[in-house]
Amino acid sequence: MAKVLVVANQTAESDDLLAALRERAANGDAEFTVLVPATPHGVAWAANMASDKGREEAEEHRDALIERLRATGLPVEEAIVGDPDPLAAITDACNRDRYDELIVSTLPHHLSKWLHLDLQRKVAHATGLPVTSVETKAA
Repeated sequence: MAKVLVVANQTAESDDLLAALRERAANGDAEFTVLVPATPHGVAWAANMASDKGREEAEEHRDALIERLRATGLPVEEAIVGDPDPLAAITDACNRDRYDELIVSTLPHHLSKWLHLDLQRKVAHATGLPVTSVETKAA
């Protein structure tokens, strides 16, 4: 069974991400671990990356995504709230456990800080894993 690390924050509850995970599960056995970096946004992003506001929102997004995945019967092994820096959060998770692939959910290009940081390429380089990007609207 493939171990898939799913990374999302503001897009965690999106229908597009859920559809992508259903499609991935239909293409072969997969077990999902959810990672939500505690990345603040808006004023909290500019003021303080270590803000508790980012962690609180990340926990809410994590819990909502877990509920949706379990409601649709998709297997969830673990759910993690990670470092505010998405690259650090992903590499931390990959250092703790072994994954076969990553699915990264982002806002549309004109809104996504993660895409502007070229997160997909950096993550692929840092982990050596295949990375699928799902671009979606916030739920």
